[in-house]
Amino acid sequence: MSEEINPASNEGIPGWGGFKFGRRLGLQAAAVMAASGALATLADVSAAHAATKSGTIKIGFVSPRTGALADFAGPDAFVLQQIRASSYFAKGIVIGKTKYHLQIIEKDTQSLGNVAVQVTQELINSGCDLIVTSSAPETTIPVATTCEQYKVPCLATVVPWEAWWGGFSGASISPEGAAVGKGPKYNSMFFFGVPHFAGTFVPMWERIAHLTKANRNVAEMFPNDADGNAFRASFAPTVNAMFPKGGYNFVDGGAYTDLTTNYSSMIQTFKTGGKGGAQCDLFVNAPLPPDFQSFWTQASQQNYNPKLATVAKVMLFPTDAYALGALSNNIATDAWFTPYSPYESSLTGQTANAFAAAYQAAGHGQWVQSMGSTYSLFEIAIQALKKVNNPHNRLDVAHALQTVNYHGMCGPLNFNAKSPNPLLASPAKGIAMVQPVGVQWKPGSKDLVGHRKYAWSQWVVDNSLNKAIPLNGTLEPTNG
Repeated sequence: MSEEINPASNEGIPGWGGFKFGRRLGLQAAAVMAASGALATLADVSAAHAATKSGTIKIGFVSPRTGALADFAGPDAFVLQQIRASSYFAKGIVIGKTKYHLQIIEKDTQSLGNVAVQVTQELINSGCDLIVTSSAPETTIPVATTCEQYKVPCLATVVPWEAWWGGFSGASISPEGAAVGKGPKYNSMFFFGVPHFAGTFVPMWERIAHLTKANRNVAEMFPNDADGNAFRASFAPTVNAMFPKGGYNFVDGGAYTDLTTNYSSMIQTFKTGGKGGAQCDLFVNAPLPPDFQSFWTQASQQNYNPKLATVAKVMLFPTDAYALGALSNNIATDAWFTPYSPYESSLTGQTANAFAAAYQAAGHGQWVQSMGSTYSLFEIAIQALKKVNNPHNRLDVAHALQTVNYHGMCGPLNFNAKSPNPLLASPAKGIAMVQPVGVQWKPGSKDLVGHRKYAWSQWVVDNSLNKAIPLNGTLEPTNG
């Protein structure tokens, strides 16, 4: 079966986003599919698919190999090489009394949401039994909502759970940040959400305030886009709810337009707009990478030097640090995969450190966070397939994905976890929480992965949310 799609123009720029972002992309994906007429022809394909006798299990993999989000997918080729060499993928998997061959079919979204819809439909047309996807809402939400419409199991990662959940019809986020509504039937995901950003950043603020006598004024650099507006609406209330004795005073720099080039007014606000007319000693953001590079350079030139910068959405990859050079020193961000963890592959037993070292030894440059989450997509797929009687029964595979509970490259993941601690519990069935750590970029020291020296490396400086990952760096002020 083949359908020609004439997608609507893609909106959105790479980022993390929140509920509003997820809803917009979810509705956009639905509009694209409806316009193509695909829903009418593919809605009942899954029921017929369960009767197939194929000896091959097809797994579609959708990621942004090119375009603005390509840094996320940079390690994809290496990761897939490792996955294909592992036992299940190289030798096959026995389900019931039948041995199946596993085939991975790759698709590039070009970092565009409308292309993500199109390539997902192509994978469904080719008979994929399940689809896995990674790397920011522009990719994961269109893929996930397309799969939900077509009744195909899908597993996503590297998207805040609030954005992902909000992309589905009938699902929403309460003012308290809880999952509301029925949610998806064919989808699962693993990552974390806004409370985890707060739980990673605020402990670092506290320690720097104790060390430097930094004030509690927090500069917020949030743009007037879906990402920035979502952070503006949720981040400060989340911090105040989680840390009611913190006494933080949030100063909004203004809802600026993406790709603004002059940040002088915002910088002046941060220098004098804090409580008591004091500068904001703490800094948080969720901008586009080029916007942060422009802002941070101008801030240094205009003598705005916050004592700690904790950034979201930017400074995730070595390329970000190299772009800023010396101004990258001691900028802190979140890390969802690090080779300094004690975790190992559920497929081969390879440690996280050996995995990253092999990547570097193969000439791919420094390890990047997204390599771990991409690897875990396929670990989880195997865990689900081992639980079903028929891998071609898409509903059974979807249900199995929503109940996986295992340890792998990204640590322990439980898709139906119950816990009194909301940071550990699943917000809804089918959502597993990665526990991030705080890292800082530091120059010139020998990296602990493969004993190589790089101009800039990430070092774990706070493990408040994940004590299993050891500290190997000292939290220091971004500016003295």
